[in-house]
Amino acid sequence: MAKKQHKEKFENKVASSTIEKAAVKSFFSWKDWALIGVICFTAYLTFSNVKNYQFVNWDDDRNFYENPLITSLNAENFWQNTVKIFKSDVIGNYNPLTIWTFALEKRLYGKGSYNGLESPGQWHHTNVLLHLICVWLVYLISRRLRLGLIGAGFVAALFALHPMRVESVAWVTERKDVLYGMFFLAAMYQYIRTKTNPTLWRYVLIYLFFGLSLLSKIQAVALPLVMVAIDFLLDEKFELKSVINKWPYFLISFLWGVLGIVVLGSEGSLDTNDVTYPFWQRIFIGSFSYMVYLVKSVIPYELSPLYPYPPSMPAYFYPTIVLVPIVGYLAWMAYTKGWKVFGFALFFFTFNIIFLLQVLGAGQGFIADRFTYIAYLGLFFGFGWLLEKWAAKQGASKALATGIGVLVIGVYSFITYKQVAIWENSGTLWTHVLKYYDKTTLPFGNRANFYRSQKKYDEALVDYNKAISLKEDPQTYNSRARLYFDTANDSTRLLLALKDYNRAIELKPNDGEFWVNRGATYARLGNLEKAIENINTGLKFKPDHETGYLNRSVLNSALAARFPLGSTEYGQYTTLAIADLDEYQKYRPYNGDTWYEKARMKRTLGNLLAALDDINRAIQIDASKGIYFYERAIENHQLTRKEFAKADLETAISLGYANIDAELAALYLSN
Repeated sequence: MAKKQHKEKFENKVASSTIEKAAVKSFFSWKDWALIGVICFTAYLTFSNVKNYQFVNWDDDRNFYENPLITSLNAENFWQNTVKIFKSDVIGNYNPLTIWTFALEKRLYGKGSYNGLESPGQWHHTNVLLHLICVWLVYLISRRLRLGLIGAGFVAALFALHPMRVESVAWVTERKDVLYGMFFLAAMYQYIRTKTNPTLWRYVLIYLFFGLSLLSKIQAVALPLVMVAIDFLLDEKFELKSVINKWPYFLISFLWGVLGIVVLGSEGSLDTNDVTYPFWQRIFIGSFSYMVYLVKSVIPYELSPLYPYPPSMPAYFYPTIVLVPIVGYLAWMAYTKGWKVFGFALFFFTFNIIFLLQVLGAGQGFIADRFTYIAYLGLFFGFGWLLEKWAAKQGASKALATGIGVLVIGVYSFITYKQVAIWENSGTLWTHVLKYYDKTTLPFGNRANFYRSQKKYDEALVDYNKAISLKEDPQTYNSRARLYFDTANDSTRLLLALKDYNRAIELKPNDGEFWVNRGATYARLGNLEKAIENINTGLKFKPDHETGYLNRSVLNSALAARFPLGSTEYGQYTTLAIADLDEYQKYRPYNGDTWYEKARMKRTLGNLLAALDDINRAIQIDASKGIYFYERAIENHQLTRKEFAKADLETAISLGYANIDAELAALYLSN
């Protein structure tokens, strides 16, 4: 009897496997390809305008266009910088693979430019392409999870075009979302395949994609829990051993999560918001956020890149704690009653969002659209299943269900298209935020920074003043001081800048940038010694402040000019100036003017061959500057390389350089 039961069980298993394999073949019919093609094409059109957009001054600077590991990258140091990227964090986040993709693009797209970052569209376009890969994977996963064309198409379309996607795709910094998402979904797909074909190769791929996803963004720690949710959906009988068998994945996630918290804490990125709540209140922030995410999955209202913490806990946050027992009860019912799809949707969403409910507190907002990038897949799957069940009914239900599905996607696509436009530049971004949060310092300060970069100084000053009136912030004082410094025609504005730098340092005395900037102000006021003293302090606090080295080099060169050539003092100050340019060029190797200055100073010290190497590098970077060729003409003259000196002198003149030494002109110019 036992043998007969075993045989029947084996035959059922073989039959089930045969059915699964037959189903797999049907996944890739022309209808599937046509459907996912239309969805991806629509998504591409919806997001296509980002190719014309700029970087924004909200983490794009620190992650990318002011990140020394990116800006200093060239063919010679690519692998050296790669190692450094994987050894370092950015703003308290360890996502080296994401940063490395920026470095790779810098290497590919940045040839022949000053720092390779003049074409933001390339980086935006990569985000869109990665998002489309994620959409394709979502469709495949939905089909593997037994949804038909209508259900899988609706899930993929929601994932592609829901307005809550915009932040993850249109913001260059959120490359980490689409990158981690791609590897996360690939790992999911391979895990689902192991249900019918559990080969060693598939498990190797799961670990590989899991690791790459973790290196892209810490949110990938949720993968083991997602595997459990998949087991609940697909396994005929869900058992505890399904959880226990995944202990290696849970161990990796636990260790990675601890590492992430340690890095956040070491960089001061925990509790960085303006408002501090006791832990018991942060629990209500978590429950309220959970509710908001649920609501916005259906009604994406008042979308904003920033949702700042309220100054005090609003009363309406507290009732949302009722969601905790409700969700717990629904999860228990799903488990005990076998509500497979409902349970999967609830578990998948909760497992992916629970670590992002800001109970610990990291960042400047208590919710963020980008946090839902993968989490919403669970809810979308539930919506797709419901639509498909409705369409399966008799009569006209299929056409009606399909029509309503298309209508919903159409409405979402329109909202998404409009929301994408706010990411055009920092001005449009922060103006949009201020529509909803005009009592918050950050958007005023960042919009002012944008206006200042566009030389709209009056508009910038208005925003700086407004930001400071809302809250005294050292960075805002520093930024307003820079405006005064940049627009100063006399000592009046320089003294205003000095006053703001003083206040910034009072509020945050260990910020190296403030000291360096105050040093530059002292320099323009004529106090070079005080200027160097401030810059020295700034570089102690911030040893990678590239502008500090450049400014100190200029100051040491100015001090050297007080002494005659050949004097000990001249040599000491000039040597210090050269050393600072060496440091600066570690971060900005493509600044031709710094190579020119090094060449000029080395020549005055009598180091002609080294000077010639440096001026050759300057000309290699920019051969359109006559002053570079004139400097090389002088060096070649002193090296008695007369033919080279003559050629360089003629080139300098042809490029418009006119300040020619009379003696050189007499020696080398016939006319």
